[in-house]
Amino acid sequence: MFHYTTCGLRNVWLGNGYDERETPYGRAVAIRDLDGLHRAIARWLIAYRPRLSGSEFRFLRKELGLSQAAAAEMFGNEAQSVALWERKGHVPAWADRFLRALYRERADGNAKIEAMIDRLNALDQAEYERLTLDRGRGGWKARAA
Repeated sequence: MFHYTTCGLRNVWLGNGYDERETPYGRAVAIRDLDGLHRAIARWLIAYRPRLSGSEFRFLRKELGLSQAAAAEMFGNEAQSVALWERKGHVPAWADRFLRALYRERADGNAKIEAMIDRLNALDQAEYERLTLDRGRGGWKARAA
């Protein structure tokens, strides 16, 4: 068995799917289908872990291709907050759930949550708009701008 720590997680062991070779510099290990391995680790994390540790949160964030700053912006937080969660291991429950949902949606090829987040972030940047409502036969509706 090979203890795979390069991913940043201490509890991953490979039963097979890797080749070991001796080189002039020592033992080398080549992992077959590294992307598939990382997808399998991520799917296990989102489905079976009761609460993500800081290193597990970091692993999923990196698998999504998000920097700490990008994740923080998506969460409406500061990059230092994300760094603290990952370093100290105290990930807020809402961030844990949100990251799991985001990974699952992206892995399944569905971008609804990500599109909603982008829209909400854009709204945060928009200036205050006046909301005018009119009552008609179907009830109250916002007037077109």
